[in-house]
Amino acid sequence: MYPTKLKNMSKINRLVSVAPMMDCTDRHERYFLRLISKHVLLYTEMVVSEAIDRGDKDKLLSFDLREKPVALQLGGSAPKLLSNAAKIGEDYGYDEINLNLGCPSKKVQKNRFGACLIKEPNLVADCLSKMINATSLPVTVKTRIGYDDVEDYEHFYNFIKTLKETGVKTFIIHARKAMLGKFTPKQNLNIPPLKYDYVYKLKQDFKDLEIIINGGVTSTEEVKDHLVKVDGAMIGRSVYHSPYLLADIEKEIFNNQKIKEREEIIEELIDYVKAQVKMGTRVNQVMRHTLGLFHGQTGSSHWKRYLSENMCVRDADVKKIDHIMDKVRLSPKLHSAGRID
Repeated sequence: MYPTKLKNMSKINRLVSVAPMMDCTDRHERYFLRLISKHVLLYTEMVVSEAIDRGDKDKLLSFDLREKPVALQLGGSAPKLLSNAAKIGEDYGYDEINLNLGCPSKKVQKNRFGACLIKEPNLVADCLSKMINATSLPVTVKTRIGYDDVEDYEHFYNFIKTLKETGVKTFIIHARKAMLGKFTPKQNLNIPPLKYDYVYKLKQDFKDLEIIINGGVTSTEEVKDHLVKVDGAMIGRSVYHSPYLLADIEKEIFNNQKIKEREEIIEELIDYVKAQVKMGTRVNQVMRHTLGLFHGQTGSSHWKRYLSENMCVRDADVKKIDHIMDKVRLSPKLHSAGRID
């Protein structure tokens, strides 16, 4: 059974957020990122509403409350299942429920959710209405500006207008169209051109909505540029590959000067890893997310190589785990000299 309803203590600040990314933003990644940044809003990977209905809810939805604020992203197109999932997400303690209308993968399309739902605004509106009625949490939408050959601003405007009428107040816009069935998910992240002007104009046309821009954001300076024209910026792959970027965002965007050094983050994460291993988690499930922690630093390749070669140990081998974690503790001091062995 899922836990009783938790009091929502987090005030959501969407000025900067980290995008939901499949196989990336799991609970271990979110815990790690929260050690770097206390202010950014974090998102789960997309969780399918049908899986929540039929599957192991604890496995799908449990998280460490120290990750908060955290938004739960749902995938699906069945209003009843989505509304039930939204209510369950609230009971688990999430701070926001987000509907995915941006994933372009063939598997997702086959199951009738993600970016293909841009073709069905009335169905999406029905889903959102049911979700809003089921939860007291804010329900938000993450979508693209269009699909295939449908990418004119008028169509995009009308789509958002239809969804707005449900009561949704926050829209996260990936400023690319989705190429359904033509490109791979990776190609859909790079090939369709970014049209930031669409998102900027949307904010001008819907001043009462909170508009968050997503797509191609890779630096603090780019975040600052976007914030002049929209309400927030969402960063994706660049944070996964270089997580300490969030430290710069903490200083420059949130004016937080109390930033942990990389070594301090590792020390705190080691305690988390050891606690997780006792619960059956593999070391690699946590530490794989830290490969980019020293991105841009001298000797960062030694850090990556050491982790890659040593993180896949057997969970039962506690002595081996302690030895490796001790090495991890030392490695930041040694990696620049290439002395990790």
